[in-house]
Amino acid sequence: MAVANKQKTIKSLAKPIVLVYTYTVCLCNIAAAIIEVKIMTEHSVISKPRVVSLFSGCGGLDLGFHKEGYETVWANDFSEWACASFRNYFGDVIHYGDITKINPYTDKSVPACDIILGGFPCQDFSIIWKQPGLDGKRGGLYRNFLDFVSAKKPKAFVAENVKGLLTANKHKAIETIIKDFEAIEPGYIVKPHLYNFADYGVAQFRERVLIVGIRVDTGFDFKHPLPTYGTNKKHPYKTAGQVLDKPLEVEYNNEQINCADKTRRMLSLIPEGGNFTDIPPDHELYVKGMISHVYRRINRSEPAKTIIAAGGGGTWGYHYPEPRPLTNRERARLQSFPDEFEFKGSTTEVRRQIGNAVPPVGVQPLARRLLPLFNNDYTKIDLTDLLDKLKAMTVKERLKYVTNEMN
Repeated sequence: MAVANKQKTIKSLAKPIVLVYTYTVCLCNIAAAIIEVKIMTEHSVISKPRVVSLFSGCGGLDLGFHKEGYETVWANDFSEWACASFRNYFGDVIHYGDITKINPYTDKSVPACDIILGGFPCQDFSIIWKQPGLDGKRGGLYRNFLDFVSAKKPKAFVAENVKGLLTANKHKAIETIIKDFEAIEPGYIVKPHLYNFADYGVAQFRERVLIVGIRVDTGFDFKHPLPTYGTNKKHPYKTAGQVLDKPLEVEYNNEQINCADKTRRMLSLIPEGGNFTDIPPDHELYVKGMISHVYRRINRSEPAKTIIAAGGGGTWGYHYPEPRPLTNRERARLQSFPDEFEFKGSTTEVRRQIGNAVPPVGVQPLARRLLPLFNNDYTKIDLTDLLDKLKAMTVKERLKYVTNEMN
């Protein structure tokens, strides 16, 4: 009996010891976890903001964000070759197919995300062509972008389009687009701004509208970044000569474009930075009634003129001093793509991808400006008053307000 009581006493004493030990270990684990989180925060080891990319093309917009630490987790485009180029660089996250057949509310393959990027088709808004705007077959595709934002409720979105969006449908297109994005619950602060990417380090004068939306409940006071390149800016413009004169490190996408003898003769009459209008009117090779892109030769001492995606004879963009069309690799450099970015498809198809792309370097300052939103590294403010204030503005007033607040 005495032995039994002794064993019982030992067992009863052992229980609290085990409990204390277990409790101590748990506390140690929690403390270690807190220290680990603190260390990760101090060293900015933070999960990458997750991007859903729409109308992705070959990935110019994604690449600019990728370079600033974002990760594209799902993308879509309707061009098979553009998807091939995107996949070759970013991995197998892009889905080739018709976006109008994808329901972001019910399609479980579309993941949650922090930000949505995309350049909905711009042809119906372009000032080079007629402007059916929202009434065109492709202009209305912005509504698919809208659906994705509504379904996924990202903290932010960035939509890119041509300058002509600001005037399409007698200025009603941009007004409608802004109102539609603002109306998505719980509300988005929508700030459009016309960028010239030469002002942000691209060796090309290229104007594009970037519409940035911030979900109102985030309290993130976003402002577009000021230009840092150009006259009287922090840096001088990056010139066509700077990017084209560097030795090529790759062979792909650098095939010489066929150039007829007649074209070479015409180019010999056009000076550096000139175009078809420099050919004397009384010359047998004189042409008239064309847009300024035709037979445009680069000026090595300034950014190139806008690289376009397609067009007939004389629209490739032309080298100087060599009397020839620019290669696709040269065009890609003017668009700020790194040489290791390989484009897939025929010469004409690659030209289209490059000409339709967003210059990656040009959007990096914007991607950088948005990062604090995803790192929770900002002071939150109440955005409801600003939302009401912006809603009461005309488009012209809003554009002026957005420009004036840039920093």
